[in-house]
Amino acid sequence: MLGYSISLTADDNDTVLVTCPALPELTTFGVDLADARRHAVDAIEEAIAARIADNEAVPKPQRKAAKRVSDETWVSLPMLSLLKIQLYIVMRESKTSRAELARRLGWGREQVDRLFRLGHHSRIDQIEQAFRALHHRIDVEVRECA
Repeated sequence: MLGYSISLTADDNDTVLVTCPALPELTTFGVDLADARRHAVDAIEEAIAARIADNEAVPKPQRKAAKRVSDETWVSLPMLSLLKIQLYIVMRESKTSRAELARRLGWGREQVDRLFRLGHHSRIDQIEQAFRALHHRIDVEVRECA
């Protein structure tokens, strides 16, 4: 499971404060632990979307280390968001511009830009094409929930 570690702290107004060590700019809250975790997912997506919009580095989603991180302090993002984040990271690491990616795909720049908008419901086949254009592929693993 890929995601991000979060810190949950009881606040003085009977809410739960949420921060994310990988994204120091992130602060949100919830009325209880479950609500705080839901808000954490939204806040992480917003923080990452802002970094992508500003062409800044994005921390790689990490695989949950079962013994080191409790379920309470770990959140996974929706699969489509994770794929878009990974695609953005691969593009930056390969020093490929969006214009170059558009050229390789034979797409318009706006089509490529939508691949990096976390709120846009891109098609998986388009994301696969973009990974291939960057000489990468997607592997999927399905596991039984504990």
